[in-house]
Amino acid sequence: MSWRLYIAALAGLGFCVWAGSAVVGAAEETEQKPYTIKDGKVDQHTYNGWRRYTESCLRCHGPDGSGSSYAPDLTQSLKSMSEDQFKETVVNGRTNVSASADNVMPPFGTVEDVMDYLDDIYAYLKARSDGVLGRGRPQRFEQK
Repeated sequence: MSWRLYIAALAGLGFCVWAGSAVVGAAEETEQKPYTIKDGKVDQHTYNGWRRYTESCLRCHGPDGSGSSYAPDLTQSLKSMSEDQFKETVVNGRTNVSASADNVMPPFGTVEDVMDYLDDIYAYLKARSDGVLGRGRPQRFEQK
């Protein structure tokens, strides 16, 4: 292979990598978020997620999903956990055993106040994890 053909092949490969990364970036930008935030205010579902989180999850995972001495910071967990993984964990629970501690999340699959609003709880925590929603009680915007 001549060096000119080799350079052209590398340039073509570089273009493909660049174009592929542009497509991935575009997909991330257009990815549908489970929450809507306008001017710092949240939609009804995300607000309801905060209410349900505060009612059912706060005692272990701390205020605003920020973690406690015995339950993880969900705002960090959701940076690497998919929505399906999150929901599977809530429904079925989880046991993490290490030399220093036994961490057990009980299953909530039969708890109506959690299961009926699982999408809303996820939306609230995902907004917190994405850094678009601060701590404390969120304000709602009026939906038309």
